[in-house]
Amino acid sequence: MLSDADLDRFAAELHQSRVQHAPLPPFTQEHPHFDTAAGYRVAQRVQQQRVAEGTSVVGRKIGFTNRELWPVYRVYEPIWGAMYDSTLVKLHDNQGRCSLAGLFEPKIEPEIAFHFASAPQPGESAASVMQRADFVAHAFEIVQSPYPGWKFNTADAVAAGSLHGLLLLGTPVPLAALGGGLLAAFENFRVTLACNGEVRDRGRGANVLGSPPKAIAHLVQAIAQRQHQAGIESVRAGEWVTTGTLTAAMPVLPGQTWSTRIDDLRLPGLSVEFGT
Repeated sequence: MLSDADLDRFAAELHQSRVQHAPLPPFTQEHPHFDTAAGYRVAQRVQQQRVAEGTSVVGRKIGFTNRELWPVYRVYEPIWGAMYDSTLVKLHDNQGRCSLAGLFEPKIEPEIAFHFASAPQPGESAASVMQRADFVAHAFEIVQSPYPGWKFNTADAVAAGSLHGLLLLGTPVPLAALGGGLLAAFENFRVTLACNGEVRDRGRGANVLGSPPKAIAHLVQAIAQRQHQAGIESVRAGEWVTTGTLTAAMPVLPGQTWSTRIDDLRLPGLSVEFGT
């Protein structure tokens, strides 16, 4: 069994990896008892370290809500991690420029994010969860892997903040401005992802556990089931929650401009140029 000292050491290794921009081997490679519960305990320690350094938690990211990615990365369940004021980038008019410096093998994911006016509760339906949100935005999440070649197990990904790098947030739109029939709209809308004007992939809302609101309902329930294991806090009012990639995760490089178009949902697309 892993001791608290082991978990402290793993958290310290992840901290050093981030600060020194040095990759590290997956913990499960040398420690077969390192499981998902241990991963969340390590992630909580890393979060506490970042907060102690002066960073604030501003929300959560949900990863691996798109089941098509599960066999690609050998992660067979949704996972989550913290987002920080230092990793949240607000785009101006849904466009901007972003540096990739300090990120490990970054990949880009088009997502939908919700801002909550009141805290969603465990057991609530997707419709009830959605009613607690006041704003919604289209976003790019830049994910990263400190483990070379994106080779890891679920517990490793969880420990590394569920692979969160940055969230490039488009202009928030009041939920009420999206019109009626939103449960169906969030399930059926389509997104087109392009690099330098060339279409790379397409997706739809149903790709993330049925829809973005359903992904958040799952997150809230999953956190409630694990709170006794790692002291994880529930989603709070004022947080942003991003709901997972609608397409495949694509490697992103300096010099590229990535853009999206959204159909059947009243959200504008994004355009971001990436630099070193």
